[in-house]
Amino acid sequence: MDYRVIKENDLFLLTDDKGNIPLDNDYGLGLYTKDTRFLSKFDLKINNENPILLSSSADENYSANILMTNPHMEENGELILWRESVELQRKRLIYDGVLYETVQVKSFYPKPVEFDISMQLDVDFTDMFIVRGFQSGETGKRTGIDHKAKSMTYHYEGADGVKRSTRVGWDREAINTSDSEVTFHFSLEHEEIQSVTFTIAPEVDGVSGEIMAPEQALENLKASYENWGKNTARVQTDSSRLQRLVDRGILDLRVLMTDIGYGQFPVAGLPWFGVPFGRDSLIAALQMLPFNAEIAKGTLRTLASQQGTKVDPWRDEQPGKIMHEIRYGELAGTGQIPFTPYYGTIDATPLFLMLLTEYTKWTGDLCLAEELQQTIENALMWIDQYGDRDGDGFVEYHQESCKGIANQGWKDSADSVVHRNGDYAETPIALSEVQGYVYQAKTGIASIYEKQGRTDVSVRLRKEAEELKSKFHEQFWMEDESFYAIALDNEKRKVGTLTSNPGHVLFSGMLEEEQADQIVSKLVSPAFFSGYGIRTMAEGEAGYNPMSYHDGSIWPHDNSMILLGMSKLNHQKQANLVIKGLMDAAQHFEYDRLPELFCGYGASGGRAVKYPVACSPQAWAAGTPLVFIQTILGLFPDALNEVISVSPELPEGVNELTVDSIKIGNGHLSVGVRKESGKSILTVNENTTGYTIHTDK
Repeated sequence: MDYRVIKENDLFLLTDDKGNIPLDNDYGLGLYTKDTRFLSKFDLKINNENPILLSSSADENYSANILMTNPHMEENGELILWRESVELQRKRLIYDGVLYETVQVKSFYPKPVEFDISMQLDVDFTDMFIVRGFQSGETGKRTGIDHKAKSMTYHYEGADGVKRSTRVGWDREAINTSDSEVTFHFSLEHEEIQSVTFTIAPEVDGVSGEIMAPEQALENLKASYENWGKNTARVQTDSSRLQRLVDRGILDLRVLMTDIGYGQFPVAGLPWFGVPFGRDSLIAALQMLPFNAEIAKGTLRTLASQQGTKVDPWRDEQPGKIMHEIRYGELAGTGQIPFTPYYGTIDATPLFLMLLTEYTKWTGDLCLAEELQQTIENALMWIDQYGDRDGDGFVEYHQESCKGIANQGWKDSADSVVHRNGDYAETPIALSEVQGYVYQAKTGIASIYEKQGRTDVSVRLRKEAEELKSKFHEQFWMEDESFYAIALDNEKRKVGTLTSNPGHVLFSGMLEEEQADQIVSKLVSPAFFSGYGIRTMAEGEAGYNPMSYHDGSIWPHDNSMILLGMSKLNHQKQANLVIKGLMDAAQHFEYDRLPELFCGYGASGGRAVKYPVACSPQAWAAGTPLVFIQTILGLFPDALNEVISVSPELPEGVNELTVDSIKIGNGHLSVGVRKESGKSILTVNENTTGYTIHTDK
């Protein structure tokens, strides 16, 4: 089904392409906040019939425009309304916790016409986990509906003791209202325009957004987006495809921003993951560093506020661990699900430290490290004491919670870690990419500690990182494949299936040049590279399935992590091949938007094949085109040592690229790259950082 979704902060609306929420639909349509559906029916009718859809767009993310018209209507041979004589336009936006929808009607009939417009309504206050069919259990009850002249309010008392309500208001006199419908009469002359505006305001324990004039809400919203643009690095290129991808990515990331009190951070994706996530939010913030590093600060502070403090198997919590996901609905509030928050992730903790170190390299901001000092120490303690379950030097995962996640890396489906004979690996499992994250975290924190004068701890962390590097190669390297295993299983056997996971280790700096070259070479071979991107699993492996979630599909964010490593290690030609493939794929998706994932079929089929239930927009997919820019520039600053590495190489189809206002340290860098005689020529247009620029890695 084609759906339309708009979001602002933590309120989002999911409808069909007509803008409706039909009752008892199979897609979970509705208006949501705090993991609760605050509107479960929202159906527009004209003379009690469905309008005909003409066009539908939500490409701006925060607003949507849907154009419709009327069917032909007559009764007993008498004309009621000539077909396509009335234009109906639905304009909607979300601001400050309130949904605004204006239904505008215009007559194109040559004589006066009369008709009714009605909105059918209902609210079920259902927890998102129940909507999605994941859980059922004890819930609360509806406690009535209050009616006023131009509004009605639905009330609910949850089993968690939380009182929830939905206030639906309108600005036009209604001719009829009931608990489930409000109807308005319109009389129009030729080309006359009239309208009615609805406001829908969810309320939780007496707290709701401020309702204002829709024009003011739109003005405030546009101002917010303008401010976002001013604080984000700007890209211009002669490649319209690359330009559309970057512009779309920046817009999608803006709509996914949420603030729960610690600064803006990206939620994972819409429609079902509009909440703080560990891994997803951290990687999206990492992707955004060249464009808006403040997002990393908000992400780190948000996740630090929920760092684990105790051993709690129900939530897979341990002291020092960074959470996986938090939920706010009725089932979480009554303890029926462990997402309060849930900590079943093996990589969020090292990724937290890794993002902090990369943020510091971009900004030189040691104050944040000072602020988060205890969080850092607790995270390092978790890695060594709880992450390394058996003391072998590797970080492993094992599910404790009965309602938790079995595979706790980014490939978290049940079939994602599989031996070459088709057997699923058993936990505890040590994933290859996680060891790279740990190495990068420890070496990065060591650099910060050196600047802080904590030399003894810095030396210890570097020693631990070097020991991990040696052990990793010894136990993960597969000489016969010239590649690293995806994991070690519970018996420390290599899980030898060829997957994209070791590609993430390229960015860590943990690999020797020879092994890194072999990894890169294999990742762009036909078994991995489909023509549209790098597959999660190589074609020909026992578990390979191009239609699967993690065993042969293509994930843009997975490719982006590999691209960062390729570029950092100066494998620009291979990186540009992958970038071109993903750019080719994007043109097959709505709004030129890279989805969460797509199927791993080869490009010889003529088009990228959609995966049926991918989130869109999705944060780390939206961040992938931003990584394209960093990769193309070969841009890696080190603010702690006041140097900037730039080594650009433009991909096929891109002849000019300008990036302005890249914030590094206390200044800005603006650069241009143009292709001349097959070579990429760098021009530094502005450098107020005071740092030295190196053009060779």
